[in-house]
Amino acid sequence: MAEVGATPAALRTLERLRERHGELVIHQSGGCCAGSAAMCLRTDELPPGPHDVSLGEVGGVPFLIDADLHRRLGSPDFVLDVAPGREDTFSLEGADDVHFTTTVRPRGAGEAA
Repeated sequence: MAEVGATPAALRTLERLRERHGELVIHQSGGCCAGSAAMCLRTDELPPGPHDVSLGEVGGVPFLIDADLHRRLGSPDFVLDVAPGREDTFSLEGADDVHFTTTVRPRGAGEAA
């Protein structure tokens, strides 16, 4: 069972970003400035913290979340997608006038792409 998946549009965006910036990481934020956003940064800009857990990879990019947040959310599956418009974050895809979004699925609600 997948813990994280991505739409074809998200995978294309990740590929473009990796060509431009090198190795990437996605971190599912639990709130604060940008709300609950998936932040995509270069791996050297956002190293895993001691309480981060990996939910797997999407398009070869690690997808991390704080362990406590994941537990509080009920350990759901995530599907990464993109939407038009730049969000007020430091996430790399904003330069393309898009932003990553995540859909949360209760565990067992279906496989992600």
